[in-house]
Amino acid sequence: MTMIAVLGNGRVGGGLALALTRAGHEVTVADRSPGSAADAARTARVVINATPGAGSVERLVALREELRGKILVDVSNATVDGPDGLPAELLHPGSSLAELLQEALPDTRVVKTLNTMLHTVMTAPAALSQTPTAFLSGQDPQAKEVVRGLLADLGWQREWVTDLGGIETARATEAAVLFVPHVIRSSGFAPFAVSITR
Repeated sequence: MTMIAVLGNGRVGGGLALALTRAGHEVTVADRSPGSAADAARTARVVINATPGAGSVERLVALREELRGKILVDVSNATVDGPDGLPAELLHPGSSLAELLQEALPDTRVVKTLNTMLHTVMTAPAALSQTPTAFLSGQDPQAKEVVRGLLADLGWQREWVTDLGGIETARATEAAVLFVPHVIRSSGFAPFAVSITR
């Protein structure tokens, strides 16, 4: 059992919290208020950032002390939305939200994952007709192994998880969000994920 704090109680955060609780972890969900987030992060071993990416850096920097020594799992994408509310461009071209978080929180081990799929796939990868891929980006191998374990608890088989390397590789996975509006317009709001097939 791992003590986990989920920051963000929307569809992504709520879904992850429910699935991880069912898997036997002790999960606390915080809303966007600073007090709620600080209280949740303080007692957790793993903190999941499921807050809107556009404000994540500012929100999490305010929790620097609470996040010291913790694993921060970043599942968010930082985008500029178009008129239809779907991602239109990246907020941090030439970098990534995960890199900015790691730079701003040097005493926190940031791992990027689960940001290349519709939120429902995060907790039900086997529901797709083909095998999806979950990517890992991060500097700390031990932190990534902890996250691998949490992914397994969410239904991700080990061979479905690809470690891309350092935190800078999050640039690639975060850029994949630009597929999302086109896929949705083409095929509707149905579960999908980026998949690497060999």
